Amino acid sequence: MSATWYECKVKYRKTDETGGQKVLTEPYLVDALSYTEAEKRMTEEMAAYTSEEFKITAIKVANYAEIHPFENADRWFKSKITLIAYDEESGKERKTSMYMLVQANDVREAFDNTLHIMKNTMGEYSIPAISETAIMDVFPYFSGEEGESEMLERFNALKASKPEKPEAEMIDHMEFETAVEE
Repeated sequence: MSATWYECKVKYRKTDETGGQKVLTEPYLVDALSYTEAEKRMTEEMAAYTSEEFKITAIKVANYAEIHPFENADRWFKSKITLIAYDEESGKERKTSMYMLVQANDVREAFDNTLHIMKNTMGEYSIPAISETAIMDVFPYFSGEEGESEMLERFNALKASKPEKPEAEMIDHMEFETAVEE
């Protein structure tokens, strides 16, 4: 059974570094069976994060096929994957798109992480778009059954890991052919 992800917008008051308070509305992603369960789980998760009053202002079904946390990453990116299949009867190419949520530090890393996820895919595919999302955190559902506690610990460890300090010098891995002047 595949997971149904709900995007929940939560409005709450946050104290910044200067001690001032501001009201924020931030999106979070939660795995649930229904809108009611999504609201209940989001309320439980937010109660653990903030002692301030908060309000869930919107809940909608998110169209992510898969969620992939990565170590040392702090932002979430939406990767559009287009699967390409050939219809032998008509001889035409058929494309089917799906979206993945990938954790990374920038678009380039999100692209690399998406390639890593797709490396064992047997069929052809393309990655036509990657964009940063506003999603602050992801809360998957784990039933607590044996073996799932390890999955929960691993997911949370990946999600909570902090980005490494960037190297002083960036190495460009892209290769381009140089044009021959005539």
